[in-house]
Amino acid sequence: MQLIEFTDKGLFCRAGNFYIDPWKPVDYAIITHAHSDHAKWGSKNYLCHTLTKPLLQARLGDNVYETVEWNESKTINGVKVSLHPAGHIIGSSQIRVEYNNEVWVASGDYKVADDGLSGAFEPVKCNAFITESTFGLPIYNWKDQELIFENMRNWILANKALNKASIIIAYSLGKAQRILKALEDFDETIYMHGATYNMHMALINANIPLPKINAERVTPETPKEKLKECIVIAPPGAEGSSWQKKFSPYAVGVCSGWMQVRGNVRRKNVDGAFALSDHADWNGLLQAIKATEAEKVYVTHGYQSVFSRYLNEQGIWSAEVKTEYGEEDEEKVTDEVI
Repeated sequence: MQLIEFTDKGLFCRAGNFYIDPWKPVDYAIITHAHSDHAKWGSKNYLCHTLTKPLLQARLGDNVYETVEWNESKTINGVKVSLHPAGHIIGSSQIRVEYNNEVWVASGDYKVADDGLSGAFEPVKCNAFITESTFGLPIYNWKDQELIFENMRNWILANKALNKASIIIAYSLGKAQRILKALEDFDETIYMHGATYNMHMALINANIPLPKINAERVTPETPKEKLKECIVIAPPGAEGSSWQKKFSPYAVGVCSGWMQVRGNVRRKNVDGAFALSDHADWNGLLQAIKATEAEKVYVTHGYQSVFSRYLNEQGIWSAEVKTEYGEEDEEKVTDEVI
């Protein structure tokens, strides 16, 4: 019997009678992080990292939440469980499960490069490792974060020289917080779409340290003259919407690992493209897997067939696993969140 089974509700530990990141309501859910494809509403009990709780509260509302710190062990029905840094977003964790001298790790989403905000990825030795493969192709090879930030700052300065506002498209949870670090040098108010601002305030109210910037929510009452040549962060749902028109003239820059591929940039038809990702690139995935020394690797969402085949060719036993994880389901633009 596998310690973690792949069921129609999610990753299930039968011995402990709990699920990891279930996509259907269950009695006991252990959550790796607060992105909507991994944290679903409706379960009776939730266990997560301390920093993840306020994010779940902001997204899922009031529920029964229990929290632990990284490397803190908890026994559930005789199964030893602990959470370890995944480096994906604030509070993101790998779930280590130990029973009868066997260790499995469900990594959720992760990246090995330390962004200075999300906690540095910590390899956990195990018998079996469940990995994502969002960017599981050799073409995905990230540049250093500071170099991307420098390119972003230069892009903003070029826009200002043309009297344009700079609209930066990024996930409101994860990417937006990292971008604030790039914007610290600009001694001005950073404007935010309502969805981005709501998440920003959830983090501030939870006393989670963020780069020091003056953030302001864009509302229908925000004077148009204040938005000239401004810097604004907005979620993917705002891209191409009528909401953007209030900043005219403007340039749009997209922050996404998919921007690594020129064809994606052309299809997006955007003014700026920044390959900033909260996921591990090809080398990062291989680095993480080798560090676990796992005998078996189960590959989930992304390029799982290509990545799993490559691991097997390298002598690492691997199999594909079908899950309902994927991209964060970002907020659509509505009157309530502008």
